[in-house]
Amino acid sequence: MIEEVFAAEWGRVLASLAGFLGDVDLAEEATQEAFATAAEKWPTHGTPDNPRAWLVTTARRRAIDRLRRDRLFASKAPLLAGPEAKEIEMIETAIPDERLELIFMCCHPALAPEAQVALTLRALGGLSTEQIAASFLVSSETMKRRLTRAKSKIKTAGIPFRVPPGHALPERLGVVLKVIYLIFNEGYGGQRELADEAIRLGRMLAILMPDEPEALGLLALMACHHSRRAARRADDDEIILLADQNRELWDTELIMEGRALLDRAIARARGPYVLQAAIAVLQTEPEIDWAQVADLYRELGLLTGSPVVELNRAVAVAQAGETEAALKITDDLDLDSYSYLHSTRAELLGRLGRPKEAAAAYRRALERCTSEPERRLLGSRLSELDATSG
Repeated sequence: MIEEVFAAEWGRVLASLAGFLGDVDLAEEATQEAFATAAEKWPTHGTPDNPRAWLVTTARRRAIDRLRRDRLFASKAPLLAGPEAKEIEMIETAIPDERLELIFMCCHPALAPEAQVALTLRALGGLSTEQIAASFLVSSETMKRRLTRAKSKIKTAGIPFRVPPGHALPERLGVVLKVIYLIFNEGYGGQRELADEAIRLGRMLAILMPDEPEALGLLALMACHHSRRAARRADDDEIILLADQNRELWDTELIMEGRALLDRAIARARGPYVLQAAIAVLQTEPEIDWAQVADLYRELGLLTGSPVVELNRAVAVAQAGETEAALKITDDLDLDSYSYLHSTRAELLGRLGRPKEAAAAYRRALERCTSEPERRLLGSRLSELDATSG
Protein backbone atom coordinates (compact mmCIF):
# COMPACT_ATOMS: atom_id res chain seq x y z
CA MET A 1 0.00 0.00 0.00
CA ILE A 2 2.71 2.50 0.98
CA GLU A 3 4.50 1.83 -2.34
CA GLU A 4 1.34 2.67 -4.29
CA VAL A 5 0.79 5.85 -2.28
CA PHE A 6 4.43 6.82 -2.80
CA ALA A 7 4.09 6.47 -6.57
CA ALA A 8 0.80 8.37 -6.65
CA GLU A 9 1.39 11.09 -4.08
CA TRP A 10 5.14 11.83 -3.74
CA GLY A 11 5.11 14.58 -6.34
CA ARG A 12 1.89 16.14 -5.04
CA VAL A 13 3.02 16.21 -1.42
CA LEU A 14 6.41 17.62 -2.35
CA ALA A 15 4.83 20.22 -4.65
CA SER A 16 2.59 21.39 -1.82
CA LEU A 17 5.50 21.66 0.62
CA ALA A 18 7.93 23.26 -1.83
CA GLY A 19 5.52 25.96 -2.90
CA PHE A 20 4.57 26.62 0.73
CA LEU A 21 8.10 26.72 2.17
CA GLY A 22 10.04 28.10 -0.79
CA ASP A 23 12.84 25.64 0.00
CA VAL A 24 13.17 22.48 -2.10
CA ASP A 25 15.74 20.86 0.20
CA LEU A 26 13.61 21.30 3.30
CA ALA A 27 10.50 20.21 1.43
CA GLU A 28 12.21 17.03 0.22
CA GLU A 29 13.50 16.13 3.68
CA ALA A 30 10.11 16.74 5.28
CA THR A 31 8.34 14.69 2.60
CA GLN A 32 10.77 11.80 3.07
CA GLU A 33 10.18 11.88 6.83
CA ALA A 34 6.40 11.91 6.32
CA PHE A 35 6.54 8.82 4.11
CA ALA A 36 8.87 7.08 6.59
CA THR A 37 6.37 7.82 9.37
CA ALA A 38 3.54 6.49 7.21
CA ALA A 39 5.47 3.26 6.58
CA GLU A 40 5.85 2.86 10.33
CA LYS A 41 2.32 3.77 11.45
CA TRP A 42 -0.10 2.78 8.71
CA PRO A 43 0.43 -1.00 8.92
CA THR A 44 -0.72 -0.98 12.58
CA HIS A 45 -3.04 2.05 12.74
CA GLY A 46 -4.58 1.74 9.28
CA THR A 47 -4.39 3.92 6.20
CA PRO A 48 -6.08 7.32 6.71
CA ASP A 49 -9.15 8.23 4.68
CA ASN A 50 -7.19 10.95 2.89
CA PRO A 51 -3.57 9.76 2.62
CA ARG A 52 -2.34 12.90 0.85
CA ALA A 53 -3.80 15.25 3.48
CA TRP A 54 -2.21 13.15 6.22
CA LEU A 55 1.16 13.19 4.46
CA VAL A 56 1.04 16.94 3.77
CA THR A 57 0.14 17.71 7.38
CA THR A 58 2.83 15.38 8.74
CA ALA A 59 5.45 16.77 6.35
CA ARG A 60 4.49 20.32 7.27
CA ARG A 61 4.97 19.58 10.97
CA ARG A 62 8.32 17.93 10.28
CA ALA A 63 9.40 21.04 8.36
CA ILE A 64 8.41 23.30 11.25
CA ASP A 65 10.34 21.09 13.67
CA ARG A 66 13.40 21.21 11.41
CA LEU A 67 13.27 25.01 11.18
CA ARG A 68 13.04 25.29 14.95
CA ARG A 69 15.93 22.89 15.46
CA ASP A 70 18.09 24.80 13.02
CA ARG A 71 17.25 28.07 14.76
CA LEU A 72 15.81 29.47 11.57
CA PHE A 73 12.30 29.72 12.88
CA ALA A 74 12.39 33.48 13.28
CA SER A 75 13.38 34.14 9.68
CA LYS A 76 10.85 31.64 8.34
CA ALA A 77 8.05 32.46 10.77
CA PRO A 78 5.99 34.52 8.29
CA LEU A 79 5.66 31.43 6.12
CA LEU A 80 4.31 29.40 9.01
CA ALA A 81 1.89 31.92 10.49
CA GLY A 82 -1.69 30.99 11.08
CA PRO A 83 -3.54 28.13 12.70
CA GLU A 84 -2.70 24.54 12.01
CA ALA A 85 -4.60 23.30 8.98
CA LYS A 86 -5.28 19.79 7.82
CA GLU A 87 -4.20 20.70 4.30
CA ILE A 88 -2.11 23.49 2.82
CA GLU A 89 -4.13 25.79 0.62
CA MET A 90 -2.47 26.11 -2.78
CA ILE A 91 -2.70 29.26 -4.86
CA GLU A 92 -4.84 28.81 -7.95
CA THR A 93 -2.71 28.73 -11.11
CA ALA A 94 -3.16 28.10 -14.81
CA ILE A 95 -1.69 24.60 -14.35
CA PRO A 96 -4.31 21.94 -13.58
CA ASP A 97 -2.09 19.51 -11.65
CA GLU A 98 0.32 19.86 -8.71
CA ARG A 99 2.95 17.58 -10.22
CA LEU A 100 2.98 19.56 -13.46
CA GLU A 101 3.23 22.69 -11.31
CA LEU A 102 6.28 21.20 -9.60
CA ILE A 103 8.02 20.67 -12.93
CA PHE A 104 7.44 24.27 -14.00
CA MET A 105 8.58 25.51 -10.57
CA CYS A 106 11.86 23.57 -10.76
CA CYS A 107 12.55 24.68 -14.33
CA HIS A 108 13.54 28.24 -13.42
CA PRO A 109 15.55 29.92 -16.23
CA ALA A 110 18.19 31.13 -13.75
CA LEU A 111 19.32 27.51 -13.31
CA ALA A 112 21.37 25.63 -15.88
CA PRO A 113 19.13 23.39 -18.06
CA GLU A 114 20.85 20.21 -16.82
CA ALA A 115 20.29 21.33 -13.23
CA GLN A 116 16.63 22.06 -13.92
CA VAL A 117 16.09 18.56 -15.30
CA ALA A 118 18.04 16.81 -12.55
CA LEU A 119 16.34 18.79 -9.78
CA THR A 120 12.89 18.00 -11.14
CA LEU A 121 13.60 14.30 -11.57
CA ARG A 122 14.83 14.15 -7.98
CA ALA A 123 11.85 16.08 -6.68
CA LEU A 124 9.01 14.74 -8.81
CA GLY A 125 9.77 11.06 -9.07
CA GLY A 126 11.96 10.57 -6.01
CA LEU A 127 14.56 9.09 -8.37
CA SER A 128 17.94 8.34 -6.85
CA THR A 129 21.05 10.28 -7.81
CA GLU A 130 22.34 7.11 -9.49
CA GLN A 131 19.21 6.77 -11.65
CA ILE A 132 19.38 10.41 -12.72
CA ALA A 133 23.11 10.15 -13.44
CA ALA A 134 22.49 7.14 -15.70
CA SER A 135 19.94 9.17 -17.70
CA PHE A 136 22.56 11.87 -18.29
CA LEU A 137 25.42 9.41 -18.97
CA VAL A 138 27.51 10.95 -16.16
CA SER A 139 28.88 9.64 -12.88
CA SER A 140 26.87 9.71 -9.65
CA GLU A 141 29.39 12.12 -8.12
CA THR A 142 29.02 14.54 -11.04
CA MET A 143 25.24 14.45 -10.70
CA LYS A 144 25.41 14.89 -6.94
CA ARG A 145 27.48 18.05 -7.42
CA ARG A 146 24.98 19.38 -9.98
CA LEU A 147 22.07 18.86 -7.63
CA THR A 148 23.93 20.47 -4.74
CA ARG A 149 24.84 23.51 -6.84
CA ALA A 150 21.26 23.90 -8.08
CA LYS A 151 19.79 23.78 -4.57
CA SER A 152 22.47 26.15 -3.29
CA LYS A 153 21.73 28.65 -6.07
CA ILE A 154 18.02 28.56 -5.27
CA LYS A 155 18.82 29.54 -1.69
CA THR A 156 21.62 32.06 -2.19
CA ALA A 157 20.10 33.84 -5.19
CA GLY A 158 16.64 33.90 -3.64
CA ILE A 159 15.06 32.21 -6.66
CA PRO A 160 11.32 32.09 -5.97
CA PHE A 161 10.06 28.53 -5.83
CA ARG A 162 6.62 29.17 -7.26
CA VAL A 163 4.55 28.54 -10.35
CA PRO A 164 5.33 31.08 -13.10
CA PRO A 165 2.52 33.18 -14.57
CA GLY A 166 0.86 31.89 -17.73
CA HIS A 167 2.78 34.14 -20.11
CA ALA A 168 6.11 32.75 -18.77
CA LEU A 169 5.26 29.08 -19.30
CA PRO A 170 6.52 28.80 -22.93
CA GLU A 171 10.08 29.82 -22.02
CA ARG A 172 10.28 26.82 -19.68
CA LEU A 173 8.59 24.37 -22.03
CA GLY A 174 11.75 22.85 -23.52
CA VAL A 175 13.13 21.72 -20.18
CA VAL A 176 9.70 20.59 -18.98
CA LEU A 177 9.38 18.35 -22.04
CA LYS A 178 12.84 16.91 -21.41
CA VAL A 179 11.92 16.12 -17.81
CA ILE A 180 8.71 14.36 -18.77
CA TYR A 181 10.52 12.31 -21.43
CA LEU A 182 13.25 11.27 -19.00
CA ILE A 183 10.58 10.16 -16.52
CA PHE A 184 8.98 8.14 -19.32
CA ASN A 185 12.29 6.55 -20.27
CA GLU A 186 12.91 5.54 -16.67
CA GLY A 187 9.51 3.85 -16.68
CA TYR A 188 10.04 2.34 -20.13
CA GLY A 189 13.06 0.54 -18.72
CA GLY A 190 10.94 -1.27 -16.13
CA GLN A 191 9.05 1.00 -13.70
CA ARG A 192 5.72 1.12 -15.51
CA GLU A 193 4.15 3.53 -13.00
CA LEU A 194 6.67 6.18 -14.06
CA ALA A 195 5.81 5.67 -17.74
CA ASP A 196 2.11 5.99 -16.91
CA GLU A 197 2.84 9.13 -14.89
CA ALA A 198 4.80 10.68 -17.77
CA ILE A 199 1.95 10.06 -20.21
CA ARG A 200 -0.55 11.53 -17.74
CA LEU A 201 1.64 14.63 -17.39
CA GLY A 202 2.00 14.80 -21.16
CA ARG A 203 -1.75 14.77 -21.60
CA MET A 204 -2.16 17.53 -19.01
CA LEU A 205 0.50 19.58 -20.79
CA ALA A 206 -1.22 19.09 -24.16
CA ILE A 207 -4.44 20.40 -22.61
CA LEU A 208 -2.61 23.34 -21.05
CA MET A 209 -0.71 24.22 -24.27
CA PRO A 210 -2.73 22.73 -27.16
CA ASP A 211 -0.97 24.73 -29.88
CA GLU A 212 2.59 23.75 -28.91
CA PRO A 213 3.72 21.19 -31.53
CA GLU A 214 6.54 19.83 -29.38
CA ALA A 215 4.14 19.11 -26.49
CA LEU A 216 1.89 17.23 -28.92
CA GLY A 217 4.90 15.49 -30.46
CA LEU A 218 6.19 14.26 -27.12
CA LEU A 219 2.80 12.85 -26.16
CA ALA A 220 2.53 11.13 -29.56
CA LEU A 221 6.01 9.65 -29.10
CA MET A 222 5.26 8.31 -25.63
CA ALA A 223 1.87 6.93 -26.70
CA CYS A 224 3.41 4.94 -29.58
CA HIS A 225 6.25 3.56 -27.45
CA HIS A 226 3.93 2.71 -24.57
CA SER A 227 1.53 0.94 -26.93
CA ARG A 228 4.07 -1.90 -27.18
CA ARG A 229 4.57 -2.39 -23.42
CA ALA A 230 2.69 -5.72 -23.27
CA ALA A 231 4.79 -7.17 -26.08
CA ARG A 232 8.25 -6.01 -24.93
CA ARG A 233 8.80 -8.66 -22.25
CA ALA A 234 8.28 -12.41 -22.17
CA ASP A 235 6.69 -14.17 -19.18
CA ASP A 236 10.17 -14.72 -17.75
CA ASP A 237 10.90 -10.95 -18.08
CA GLU A 238 13.22 -11.48 -21.03
CA ILE A 239 13.34 -8.58 -23.52
CA ILE A 240 11.61 -9.11 -26.88
CA LEU A 241 12.99 -6.92 -29.65
CA LEU A 242 10.70 -4.99 -32.01
CA ALA A 243 11.02 -7.39 -34.93
CA ASP A 244 10.01 -10.35 -32.74
CA GLN A 245 7.09 -8.75 -30.87
CA ASN A 246 3.53 -10.07 -31.12
CA ARG A 247 1.72 -7.12 -32.67
CA GLU A 248 -1.63 -8.43 -31.47
CA LEU A 249 -0.51 -7.40 -27.97
CA TRP A 250 0.03 -3.79 -29.03
CA ASP A 251 -2.45 -1.21 -27.72
CA THR A 252 -4.21 0.03 -30.87
CA GLU A 253 -5.97 2.87 -29.03
CA LEU A 254 -2.64 4.33 -27.94
CA ILE A 255 -1.29 3.98 -31.49
CA MET A 256 -4.33 5.80 -32.89
CA GLU A 257 -3.89 8.52 -30.27
CA GLY A 258 -0.23 8.87 -31.25
CA ARG A 259 -1.01 9.14 -34.96
CA ALA A 260 -3.73 11.75 -34.41
CA LEU A 261 -1.41 13.81 -32.20
CA LEU A 262 1.37 13.58 -34.79
CA ASP A 263 -0.98 14.85 -37.51
CA ARG A 264 -1.77 17.91 -35.37
CA ALA A 265 1.88 18.50 -34.46
CA ILE A 266 3.59 18.02 -37.81
CA ALA A 267 1.20 20.48 -39.46
CA ARG A 268 2.67 23.16 -37.17
CA ALA A 269 6.43 22.39 -37.01
CA ARG A 270 9.07 19.64 -37.28
CA GLY A 271 10.91 19.92 -33.98
CA PRO A 272 12.87 17.13 -32.24
CA TYR A 273 9.91 15.51 -30.47
CA VAL A 274 7.72 15.74 -33.56
CA LEU A 275 10.41 14.00 -35.62
CA GLN A 276 10.83 11.28 -32.98
CA ALA A 277 7.06 10.81 -32.95
CA ALA A 278 7.09 10.42 -36.74
CA ILE A 279 9.72 7.69 -36.38
CA ALA A 280 7.69 5.96 -33.66
CA VAL A 281 4.56 6.05 -35.82
CA LEU A 282 6.47 4.53 -38.77
CA GLN A 283 7.60 1.72 -36.47
CA THR A 284 3.94 0.81 -35.80
CA GLU A 285 3.33 0.15 -39.50
CA PRO A 286 3.02 -3.48 -40.67
CA GLU A 287 6.02 -2.93 -42.97
CA ILE A 288 8.54 -0.44 -41.60
CA ASP A 289 10.12 1.88 -44.17
CA TRP A 290 13.63 1.87 -42.68
CA ALA A 291 15.04 4.19 -45.32
CA GLN A 292 12.47 6.82 -44.32
CA VAL A 293 13.27 6.18 -40.65
CA ALA A 294 16.96 6.76 -41.38
CA ASP A 295 16.14 10.02 -43.20
CA LEU A 296 14.13 11.22 -40.20
CA TYR A 297 17.01 10.36 -37.87
CA ARG A 298 19.35 12.35 -40.13
CA GLU A 299 17.02 15.35 -39.89
CA LEU A 300 16.77 14.88 -36.13
CA GLY A 301 20.56 14.64 -35.82
CA LEU A 302 21.01 17.94 -37.64
CA LEU A 303 18.64 19.57 -35.13
CA THR A 304 20.08 18.04 -31.97
CA GLY A 305 23.72 17.17 -32.69
CA SER A 306 23.18 14.11 -30.47
CA PRO A 307 25.50 11.10 -30.90
CA VAL A 308 22.71 8.87 -29.55
CA VAL A 309 20.51 10.00 -32.45
CA GLU A 310 23.35 9.11 -34.82
CA LEU A 311 23.54 5.66 -33.22
CA ASN A 312 19.82 5.17 -33.84
CA ARG A 313 20.32 6.33 -37.42
CA ALA A 314 22.99 3.67 -37.80
CA VAL A 315 20.49 1.02 -36.71
CA ALA A 316 17.95 2.26 -39.26
CA VAL A 317 20.60 2.36 -42.00
CA ALA A 318 21.50 -1.25 -41.21
CA GLN A 319 17.85 -2.29 -41.25
CA ALA A 320 17.58 -0.68 -44.67
CA GLY A 321 20.31 -3.07 -45.85
CA GLU A 322 23.45 -0.92 -45.62
CA THR A 323 25.38 -2.67 -42.84
CA GLU A 324 28.86 -1.40 -43.81
CA ALA A 325 27.60 2.21 -43.86
CA ALA A 326 25.96 1.67 -40.48
CA LEU A 327 29.17 0.35 -38.94
CA LYS A 328 31.07 3.36 -40.25
CA ILE A 329 28.60 5.65 -38.48
CA THR A 330 29.12 3.85 -35.17
CA ASP A 331 32.91 3.94 -35.53
CA ASP A 332 32.81 7.75 -35.50
CA LEU A 333 30.74 8.09 -32.32
CA ASP A 334 32.23 9.11 -28.97
CA LEU A 335 29.97 6.95 -26.79
CA ASP A 336 32.35 4.45 -25.22
CA SER A 337 30.51 4.44 -21.87
CA TYR A 338 27.16 3.73 -23.59
CA SER A 339 26.38 0.02 -23.69
CA TYR A 340 24.05 0.37 -26.68
CA LEU A 341 26.92 1.57 -28.87
CA HIS A 342 28.81 -1.64 -28.25
CA SER A 343 25.78 -3.93 -28.56
CA THR A 344 24.88 -2.24 -31.86
CA ARG A 345 28.43 -2.65 -33.16
CA ALA A 346 28.36 -6.29 -32.07
CA GLU A 347 25.20 -6.92 -34.08
CA LEU A 348 26.63 -5.18 -37.15
CA LEU A 349 29.97 -7.00 -36.93
CA GLY A 350 28.12 -10.30 -36.61
CA ARG A 351 26.13 -9.56 -39.77
CA LEU A 352 29.37 -8.78 -41.59
CA GLY A 353 30.88 -12.15 -40.65
CA ARG A 354 33.41 -10.82 -38.10
CA PRO A 355 32.56 -13.01 -35.07
CA LYS A 356 35.64 -12.34 -32.94
CA GLU A 357 35.19 -8.58 -33.14
CA ALA A 358 31.47 -9.01 -32.52
CA ALA A 359 32.13 -11.08 -29.39
CA ALA A 360 34.54 -8.45 -28.07
CA ALA A 361 31.92 -5.74 -28.64
CA TYR A 362 29.28 -7.78 -26.77
CA ARG A 363 31.69 -8.12 -23.84
CA ARG A 364 32.25 -4.37 -23.79
CA ALA A 365 28.49 -3.86 -23.82
CA LEU A 366 28.09 -6.25 -20.88
CA GLU A 367 30.73 -4.36 -18.90
CA ARG A 368 28.73 -1.14 -19.27
CA CYS A 369 25.18 -2.47 -18.95
CA THR A 370 23.37 -2.17 -15.59
CA SER A 371 19.93 -3.54 -16.50
CA GLU A 372 19.66 -7.22 -15.60
CA PRO A 373 17.18 -8.15 -18.40
CA GLU A 374 19.43 -6.39 -20.92
CA ARG A 375 22.49 -8.17 -19.52
CA ARG A 376 20.73 -11.51 -20.00
CA LEU A 377 19.89 -10.61 -23.59
CA LEU A 378 23.48 -9.60 -24.31
CA GLY A 379 24.79 -12.73 -22.62
CA SER A 380 22.47 -14.88 -24.72
CA ARG A 381 23.64 -13.18 -27.94
CA LEU A 382 27.27 -13.67 -26.92
CA SER A 383 26.69 -17.36 -26.15
CA GLU A 384 24.99 -17.88 -29.53
CA LEU A 385 27.91 -16.16 -31.28
CA ASP A 386 30.49 -18.27 -29.42
CA ALA A 387 28.57 -21.44 -30.27
CA THR A 388 28.36 -20.70 -33.97
CA SER A 389 31.95 -19.47 -34.32
CA GLY A 390 33.31 -22.08 -32.07
